[in-house]
Amino acid sequence: MINIVFITRSLNYGGATTQLVNLVKGLDREKFNPTVLTFYSGPLEKDLREANARIIPMEKKGRWHMFGFLIKLYRLVKEQNPDVIHGYLTFPNILTVMLKPFFPKARTVYGVRASNMDLSRYDWLARLIDSVESRLSRFTDLIIANSKAGFKYALKQGFPEAKMIVIPNGIDTEHFKPDYIAGQKIRNEWGVREDEFLIGLVGKLDPMKDHPTFIKAAALFSKEKQRENVRFVCVGGGRDSYRDKLIAMGKELGLSNRILWINPRSDMPAVFNAFDIATSSSSFGEGFPNVVGEAMACKIPCVVTDVGDSPWVVGKTGIVVPPENPEALAAGWAECMAKDKDEAAQEARFRIENNFSLRHLFQRTEQALTMNGKTPNNDPLLETID
Repeated sequence: MINIVFITRSLNYGGATTQLVNLVKGLDREKFNPTVLTFYSGPLEKDLREANARIIPMEKKGRWHMFGFLIKLYRLVKEQNPDVIHGYLTFPNILTVMLKPFFPKARTVYGVRASNMDLSRYDWLARLIDSVESRLSRFTDLIIANSKAGFKYALKQGFPEAKMIVIPNGIDTEHFKPDYIAGQKIRNEWGVREDEFLIGLVGKLDPMKDHPTFIKAAALFSKEKQRENVRFVCVGGGRDSYRDKLIAMGKELGLSNRILWINPRSDMPAVFNAFDIATSSSSFGEGFPNVVGEAMACKIPCVVTDVGDSPWVVGKTGIVVPPENPEALAAGWAECMAKDKDEAAQEARFRIENNFSLRHLFQRTEQALTMNGKTPNNDPLLETID
C-alpha cells in the first residue's frame, strides 16, 4: 500500500481542486492510501468525505501565519507515514521540497497546473513564491504538468526536463453530459428565454481569465443587426473590487441588461447545458482548461483563445482565436453560430471521451506514482491527439 499525502491550498471550486478531488476519489484503494491536507476549508471537502477519503484542513490563519502552520504540517505529514508527498500548485509544491529532508524515503511530486504566467499582474509575494518554486524544482523527484503548455513554460523557468511528464486533466463524462431539462431550469432561474442565445464564460474573476476582452467582445457582438436575442453570462467568484470593476465596465458598454454575473455553483453540468456557446477568453496562465473539456462533454460548442492547451483540447471541434482581441472573439462566436450545432456537439463529446477521460487520468497518474525512483516517459498516445 502506498501512502500518498496531497498538499493543497484549499478545496474551493476551481479547476485544479476539482481535478485533485477526482484523482483522490479515483485512485485504486487497493494500491493507494490517500490523505489530503489543505491550508483552508472549502466546499469540495464534502465530495471527498462522501467518498470516504481522508481530508484534514490545517486551518491556516492567514497569509503570514507560517511558523505554527509549518509545525502542524510536519506533524500531520509524519502521522501519515508517507511514501509520496504530492503538492498541488506553487506554494504547496515548495512545501513538498521543504519536507523532503524530514522524510527522505518519501518521493516528492510537484503538481504544475499553469502556463505562461504574467506575474506582473500580481503582487511581489506571488512573484517571489514563483521564483522559489523554480529554484527548488531540481530537488523534487517528479514533476507532473497537466498540460503541454505548462510543460514548456516550466522548462523556460528552469525546471529539470528529466523529471517532468505531462498528464492531462480528466473529465468526468458521467457527470458532465447533455441534459436539456437541467439546462432549461438554469435558464429559467436566470431569466433567459428559450428563444435567446446564451454565451457563457466560466472562470474565477482573475486577470488571467481576461473578462475585459469577453465584455468588449460582447459589446461588439451585440451591436450587430439581428442579435437582439443574444445574452451573456459570467460564472465565477473573485475579489469584490475586481468584480465591481468588471460590472461597471459592462454597464459603460451598454450591457446592463445583456450580461449576467453569477457566483460559483455546485451544479456545473446544468450550467454548461444552459449555454449555447462556452467561451474561454484567457490571455495567459491557462494550462489544461477544465471548463472547456466539461462544456464539450455536455455537447456545448466552444470558442477559445490560443492560450495554454485550449487549442489542443478543442481540436477541430471548436473555434480558436488570438488572445486579447475582442474583434476576433466576437467573430469566433459568429462563426460558431453558423456551424451545424448537432454535428459539432457530437464531435466535441467524442473527443473528450476518447482522449481526456477520468480513466486516462487515473491510469497515467497511478503509473507515474508507482515507478519508484524513475521518471516515466510521456504517454506516446498524447502525441497522436491532433
